[in-house]
Amino acid sequence: MLRSIQRYAQVALLIVGSAILLYSCDKESVAEEPNDEALMTEYSEHLTMTNTENGRKSYVFSAPLVEGYSLAKEPYQEFRKGVDIVTYQKDSTGAVDVTLTANYAIHYGNRKLWEAKGNVVVKKSNGQELYTQQLFWNEKTRRIWSNVDSKIVEESGNSYIVEGFESDDQLKDWKFRRIKGRMWVNIEPTRDADSTSVKPVADNVSAAKEAVSEQPVKPARPIRGNDRKIQLTPVESNDRSL
Repeated sequence: MLRSIQRYAQVALLIVGSAILLYSCDKESVAEEPNDEALMTEYSEHLTMTNTENGRKSYVFSAPLVEGYSLAKEPYQEFRKGVDIVTYQKDSTGAVDVTLTANYAIHYGNRKLWEAKGNVVVKKSNGQELYTQQLFWNEKTRRIWSNVDSKIVEESGNSYIVEGFESDDQLKDWKFRRIKGRMWVNIEPTRDADSTSVKPVADNVSAAKEAVSEQPVKPARPIRGNDRKIQLTPVESNDRSL
């Protein structure tokens, strides 16, 4: 009887020990299994990449830090310390065409989609400028757009504050969702024949009042009615009445 009890106890301990051992092994295997989504496959500091076409410099891409995740479901490259991009004119050996700077950028490789965020500034050699906090660029369609308030400066100096926009990447085909404000520039000759003065005029009520107040005020003249006499403002005359 005692031997039977001891035998059953040994079998029970053996089963429990095996279960504990299998559980611990499974737990360790799960813990050691890498997470492909968070696995960094690319790392680079102080990256500067220059591209040439037909022997001419096409663009220069600079980033203090590059981190790539090619094993993620949506492979991407992240530029957490910002980017600096300079493109060059095709018909010139070194003339700058467009510059872009941003505090942060991310590139989705499969979709060929770029997103820049934080103090995004785009400047063209013809004088056009773009200021925004968010900018998307699709490499396939060559289109750019933004969903936040942006400031757009034209070649003439006229500027617009818009709530979202879309355009080609050459900044020629603009489509504004909503214009929140505008400012245009009038160039008027000064007394000096060799110089000009630039005067911005804002499209709002206060600026309109200021513009009106600057106009010279002519003295009002009396107006005659058919059967009554009206005097608006006294003027210097021998006969003040009508």
